[in-house]
Amino acid sequence: DDPQVADTAIQVGIYGYIIKPLDMNEVLINIRNSLRRRELEIANRKYRRDLEQMVEERTSSLRQAMDGIIRAMSRAVELRDPYTSGHQQRVALLSVAIGAEMDLPKDRIDGIRLAAMIHDLGKITVPAGILSKPTRLADYEVALIRTHPQVGYDILKEIDFPWPIAEMVYQHHEKMNGSGYPRGLSGEDILLEARILCVADVVEAMASYRPYRPAIGLDQALLEISDNAGTLYDFQAMQACQRLFREKGFSFA
Repeated sequence: DDPQVADTAIQVGIYGYIIKPLDMNEVLINIRNSLRRRELEIANRKYRRDLEQMVEERTSSLRQAMDGIIRAMSRAVELRDPYTSGHQQRVALLSVAIGAEMDLPKDRIDGIRLAAMIHDLGKITVPAGILSKPTRLADYEVALIRTHPQVGYDILKEIDFPWPIAEMVYQHHEKMNGSGYPRGLSGEDILLEARILCVADVVEAMASYRPYRPAIGLDQALLEISDNAGTLYDFQAMQACQRLFREKGFSFA
């Protein structure tokens, strides 16, 4: 009959208590009430498990749909520029590997992958003749191509992604010293994801054939990011990229 003992017992999880001397009716009532509470707790736990599973399945379904839409966007760009077919996928492959090498969380790497797959989405407004031109571009053609980060951002900015995809696309040509485009951002003002994307984009582009030049080669690409790390390219992203190719056997194949 000590109320302190009763309070302590309730705090640690008992269903109720009975004061001695025992009344059998009270005992039976308490047992029935305890069983009902137990059954309700079990039912609630099952409901929560079922709800969590439903949310997980729904989330997975939405993620798959989002991936499909991203792939469709990527394909749309490639259809207009067949000479760079596979570029965005290869940049995504390298960007993901760099992010993992830098020990970024998996969810953050997922965002980098999706942004990389559509980082050139804005080129969909650039005439195909300019994209595949086999000779040096005129100044106005270069200026037109340089609008593609802004155009990509404008297309994506209203989509409520779990990651700042639109900003990554917007910033992937910015440079650490502010010499990039379209906004001239510098240093920490550039998203880390965009800095990773920039390194991957440069390496893939230099290592691959383009209509206006033969492939420059992987060694020259790695030398480019190494020589300009900290000035044009993020130093940590450069180091991670170098390790992947020099030490860990990464390839675009």
